[in-house]
Amino acid sequence: MTKDERQTLINQYKDGYRVVAEALVGATDDELDAHPAPGKWSAREIVHHLADSEMTSAVRLRLLLAADRPAIAGYDQDEFARRLFYDRPIAASLDAFKAARRTTAELLDRLSEADWLREGSHSEHPAYNVEVWLKIYGCHAHDHATQILAARDAGRKA
Repeated sequence: MTKDERQTLINQYKDGYRVVAEALVGATDDELDAHPAPGKWSAREIVHHLADSEMTSAVRLRLLLAADRPAIAGYDQDEFARRLFYDRPIAASLDAFKAARRTTAELLDRLSEADWLREGSHSEHPAYNVEVWLKIYGCHAHDHATQILAARDAGRKA
């Protein structure tokens, strides 16, 4: 990955909270709870997923940076949704998502070239290093902001 490609992903990562927050402006409970299709998450569930995923990803990055070849465990996001009460209010999860993104962005701005190449093993990825981490999480929030808008739209049509 070139420095320019990396910086583009870092900028996208930093912009992730904004796009999610904008996708939620004015959302009603009906819009938050609507499922755009059977088996698809509601906007409320997506927000909780983002918080859980972001907190997990923040720890993953820190392990990659501070431990030698850490073992990174995957998790079952659907099981998280079933067991972690994804029907609750979203305010605290938005706060957690925002804080994790902000503190992690501060780290990304300080990484050396050697830091970007630090590796670990991941139960779901054949090769996992800091650059792979950024490729995964750089666009994650943007992808889910699009899903939030689709779910809200389904709620307006219901």
